[in-house]
Amino acid sequence: MTFASMADRDAIENEMPWAERDLPHSVWSQLSETAAKHGSRKAVTFQMFSGENDPDETLTWSELQGKVAQTANLFRSLGVGSDDVVAFLLPNSMETVLTYLGGTVAGIVNPINPLLEADQIGAILRETNAKVLVTLRAFPKTDVAQKAAEAVDLAPNVKTVVEIDLLKYLTGIKKLIVPLIRPKNPVKHGATVIDFNKSIAKQPKTLSFEDPKGDRVAAYFHTGGTTGMPKVAQHRNSGIIYNAWLGNRLLFTEEDVQMVPLPLFHVFATIVAMGASLSSGAQIVFPTPQGYRGDGVFDNFWKLCERHKATFMITVPTAMSALMQRPVDANIESLRLAFCGSAPLPLELYKKFEAAAGVTICEGYGLTEATCLVSINPPTGEKKVGSIGCPFPYTNVRIVDPATQLDLGTDEIGEICVYSPGVSQGDTYTEADKNADLYYPGANVKARQYLRTGDLGRIDADGYLWITGRAKDLIIRGGHNIDPAEIEEALAGHAQVAFAGAIGQPDAHAGEVPAAYVELTEGATVTVDELMEFAKNHIHERAAYPKHLEILDELPKTAVGKIFKPDLRKSAITRIYNKTLNERAVPAQVTAVVENKKLGLVAHLTKSGEVTDEEVNAALGSFTRPWVWAE
Repeated sequence: MTFASMADRDAIENEMPWAERDLPHSVWSQLSETAAKHGSRKAVTFQMFSGENDPDETLTWSELQGKVAQTANLFRSLGVGSDDVVAFLLPNSMETVLTYLGGTVAGIVNPINPLLEADQIGAILRETNAKVLVTLRAFPKTDVAQKAAEAVDLAPNVKTVVEIDLLKYLTGIKKLIVPLIRPKNPVKHGATVIDFNKSIAKQPKTLSFEDPKGDRVAAYFHTGGTTGMPKVAQHRNSGIIYNAWLGNRLLFTEEDVQMVPLPLFHVFATIVAMGASLSSGAQIVFPTPQGYRGDGVFDNFWKLCERHKATFMITVPTAMSALMQRPVDANIESLRLAFCGSAPLPLELYKKFEAAAGVTICEGYGLTEATCLVSINPPTGEKKVGSIGCPFPYTNVRIVDPATQLDLGTDEIGEICVYSPGVSQGDTYTEADKNADLYYPGANVKARQYLRTGDLGRIDADGYLWITGRAKDLIIRGGHNIDPAEIEEALAGHAQVAFAGAIGQPDAHAGEVPAAYVELTEGATVTVDELMEFAKNHIHERAAYPKHLEILDELPKTAVGKIFKPDLRKSAITRIYNKTLNERAVPAQVTAVVENKKLGLVAHLTKSGEVTDEEVNAALGSFTRPWVWAE
């Protein structure tokens, strides 16, 4: 059956209840089923460098099953049981794929973003009580090993560090030079250190323990952290299998090839893309350790698609924008679909990309807390550009008024709330207090709890879902709510603006006033004054006019392309507080703004002369964000 409309979605649901579908009970049983069907076909390809003729490593489904068994057996030999945690701090590699899958089989896998600071990584390791950390051996041009050593020193619960050496992917002169210039391995902790490939080679290629039959937590993913400190979400086998089933049922067959230049610490690459391949047998290709951020990936992207005969690409708006600044210089006739997620897709970028690449773009929506997938613009149906499409089969979406907790009608804006096989009932996060107020009671369905996404949106008459903003991103100006999406969409309409982000900056009178930050297209000449005038002409509400507009070389973004608003807020707090201190002749400056788990963003001040707390409070007391003296 195709998936072209809400009617198709409903027809799939009406085939049978979700609980009655005969599906694998775990990641291992899913992998085993696919290996039995498609054992000799290509499963996973990793390419260290981005050149169209650079070497790659490929495993068939049978080979992947054997390697995953060896990896899971290794983790079990290190004391990891079904309820124990294997964390990894890694760029993409074949070993990262094995660690992710092997970790879900042996226990609970915990991917961690290598871009986080060591203290944040250490906090996640402590929160998940990880026994094992898989990371890089020290290697030139990356500080992952150094961060890992510092983090493990902060997390004494980690008993074993398993190292992956990227040297295996090098050839020629590079393979000779790297051992000479390799940084010293920074061991600062008491954990045992072993080599990944040497250790798994000693393990059998069949599972040496029984795969538990019941549903259980198989993965911990920390949130992207665009609105604060990372939280750790729990993912059960059932939710992972649901996402995998969607990819198989609606998108892929074993004939497909996915091009996935996204990081394997994120649900988009693992739960969605890797899961879809696990269920369908489609080949998945990971180009370079850094994905889209890797050297030469944008320049060589189309040639890589041609080389691997990609039929489907996973992308984000920031990557699409970068690709459109380069020619389509390869034969990409095999490429049929592009799945775009993580952030809203501007209309002009959609049109430009579809015309240049000749592929159908399906814009979708998901979130870590729901084990990812929620909705998609139907692959074979109407694409409403700017919407996030129709909810997937067995996913129910409500638009709720936060004030009354009542459902809203067609095209009425409220908070998007989700129920699906991927939504945990009452225990989404590992920290119990983080689950408070995270759900709404189900509408006329006993025991169902709907996850509050924190996104504002509406459902149109055809059942398509539209995001209108972030509930937590609302700018509250003197009690008046301003949706930052209105400011961002207005500025994004300027021909020379690539991306725009709007936040509330501190204001002594109104609490917050709008501030906007923009990233320009290559070669742009527009000025701040011109953008301010443009904004005023395109924003419909006077209260939403930006009080400050700043052009940045590049907006801060997460690894999957979302604008990282905490950095924008930190910049605004620093600028406003320092301006106020200077105007009041108070000899102190904000030198950092730090996220505090209980207080939110806190300004850290340094003295530049004799100053008292009373003087600082007299200057900054009208602002809502707290301050402390830097240590």
